[in-house]
Amino acid sequence: MVHEQLNLIRKIVGILGNFISLCLFLSPTPTFIHIVKKKSVEKYSPLPYLATLLNCLVRALYGLPMVHPDSTLLVTISGIGITIEIVFLTIFFVFCGRQQHRLVISAVLTVQVVFVATLAVLVLTLEHTTDQRTISVGIVSCVFNAMMYASPLSVMKMVIKTKSLEFMPFLLSVVGFLNAGVWTIYGFVPFDPFLAIPNGIGCVFGLVQLILYGTYYKSTKGIMEERKKRLGYVGEVRLSNVIAQTEPENIPYLNKRVSGV
Repeated sequence: MVHEQLNLIRKIVGILGNFISLCLFLSPTPTFIHIVKKKSVEKYSPLPYLATLLNCLVRALYGLPMVHPDSTLLVTISGIGITIEIVFLTIFFVFCGRQQHRLVISAVLTVQVVFVATLAVLVLTLEHTTDQRTISVGIVSCVFNAMMYASPLSVMKMVIKTKSLEFMPFLLSVVGFLNAGVWTIYGFVPFDPFLAIPNGIGCVFGLVQLILYGTYYKSTKGIMEERKKRLGYVGEVRLSNVIAQTEPENIPYLNKRVSGV
């Protein structure tokens, strides 16, 4: 009876996790709409999408029945994530202005596919039980998942340095925090360290981002108002939608103006 209840809870949490993860995967959509309209990737980097793709590939391998049984929901959302990231990277590839950048993207994608394929072949041929395969793929998956959650560290550093949230969208931070929280719960029903640990780390990073948002929200509004006056900008600008128009080199100057220094 208890086992059946745990399975029901796990299934409900997993479905909720799939929905939130889908929202997280789709959250960069406005960025890519902007890229398509401008026909240029401008200063955007493909690295976050390459990192997410690699994480999804390894997660999909981890969730396969012959590796970690009863993980259908994990495979489902990982497959959706792979599809979305491929679409984003294709757009990035098409509108990337430099051939050198295209070569870098192609090289990284090739390395990722070869790595995951090699891992799959080695695990499925050299290890003969699901317990052994779960440990091997789980460790790799845990590392890449934690790295994905740690990827905003550079943005968090910029927020602290510039006292501006313009490169850290609130919605993305909230969805990332909720995503990590739900999958942490999923990893405890029953306990799966390879899900619970990296997503627990993600919860911490997500919470720090929300704390930074609360700390620098007022100063960011001041910077935006100053920019409107300085550039003669008319109209309301929503805080979560100004990333594409922000000039990083102007932020320290605007901070000084807002602070009266």
